[in-house]
Amino acid sequence: MEAERLRMERLSERRHILELDLQKARYEASLAERRYAACDPDNRLIAAQLEKSWETALRQVEACQARLEPAHDITQSSNAADFLGLAEDLAEDLETAWASPNVSMRSRQQLLRALVVDIIADVDEAAREVILTIHWRGGQHSQLRVRKPRSGEHGCRTPDEALAVMRSMAARWSDEHIAASLNRMGMRTGQGKTWTAHRVGSLRQVHGIHAYLSAEKDGEWLTMRDAAAALGVSSHTIRRLIRTGVLPAAQVVPDAPYQIHSSDLHSKAVSAAIARKGSPCRSNSAEPLPMFPDT
Repeated sequence: MEAERLRMERLSERRHILELDLQKARYEASLAERRYAACDPDNRLIAAQLEKSWETALRQVEACQARLEPAHDITQSSNAADFLGLAEDLAEDLETAWASPNVSMRSRQQLLRALVVDIIADVDEAAREVILTIHWRGGQHSQLRVRKPRSGEHGCRTPDEALAVMRSMAARWSDEHIAASLNRMGMRTGQGKTWTAHRVGSLRQVHGIHAYLSAEKDGEWLTMRDAAAALGVSSHTIRRLIRTGVLPAAQVVPDAPYQIHSSDLHSKAVSAAIARKGSPCRSNSAEPLPMFPDT
């Protein structure tokens, strides 16, 4: 539509110039006619010359009228329909260009700047929505409502699965154990990085998740290392007891560290399993058995 407006301005300017030329030609033709009428008929030489000038002026008027009529028809018959068809074609091409994988983000930004005049943003606190009023180049307006982000919320959000694991483990495990468990599960931060104790602690503070309070290790739940230290065995022994079902243990989520209740360490099954150490089998007989008995 902007191109159509500029085109009509140029056509109007051209038509105005042609009208001025026609007005000048008519004035010169009228002047030549008056000169011819004021000439003495007996002076045939001067009369013939003035008649010839009058005819030339009349031909100039006809030429100006011939140039003005096509310009008038073009101005009256606007090609707005053609430009609207071009706009529809451009709309289809814009949609294709926007979704094309070869178009860069800078090209999309330039495309938006060419189509959008400005955007006015307003906040609806009751509905917690941002109202965007878009002013387009053609004079049209569009309204869009988007959810208002909460404080601290951004595009690189931590997955909800990671937050659920963090909430379930924070009451019993430290940030180091939570970070190790999340890494074993293959979960990443909102920016695609691995977890560390510092990142877990920062995220807990943002979401208001309480930290691990049993730092003195005097609670009812123990880790494998704490249980091994309490029984005087290795962590491998504790893992074997858990795997065989002798020592009960729980996991908050899969791949999380085992949690062992302190009262289960003193059960008869655990004491008997620890007492059975892998000593070699020996015979009580004083006489050794022959290696190669007689046959």
